[in-house]
Amino acid sequence: MSSEGAELTFRPAGAADVPALVALVESAYRGDASRVGWTTEADLLDGRRTDAEGVTEAIEHPHGLVLVAERAGRLLACCQLERRDNVAYFGMFSVRPESQGGGLGRAVLEHAEHVAREQWGAAELEMTVIEQRADLIAWYECRGFRRTGVYLPFPYGDERFGIPRRPDLRFEKLVKDL
Repeated sequence: MSSEGAELTFRPAGAADVPALVALVESAYRGDASRVGWTTEADLLDGRRTDAEGVTEAIEHPHGLVLVAERAGRLLACCQLERRDNVAYFGMFSVRPESQGGGLGRAVLEHAEHVAREQWGAAELEMTVIEQRADLIAWYECRGFRRTGVYLPFPYGDERFGIPRRPDLRFEKLVKDL
């Protein structure tokens, strides 16, 4: 069986996954490599999207986990879940650029929703998306998320989140009932 036909498997990330996860997240959002897929932020931000410290914090968070999606042992996607009372925060969602557009992201999102609802008892899944990412927001709306009109400022001056290429970036909170 080819790796394309192999079943997608999910597992919690561990410390040994940190370098591969940093590379995955960076490839999905930043630099020329990210332009292969459709989730690039390269026109909005330069610099890094994450680092080993940030990924390690997500993995070790006492009320969260980072899910890894693999096919035939190859890391293809990941996401972060964090339990916040009866709401689960969804973040660090990344799919290899060359694997985007084929349903893999949808499968990861559905698995994350299942974990949040069935294992944590969460009533809602929430996330933040850069407001200027209309294509990405539309993708989430097609999957049941709704725009809240609640905005959070972009952390200008904190290069851990990237180097903005424009002065008007901000995050919008999206919510989905589970």
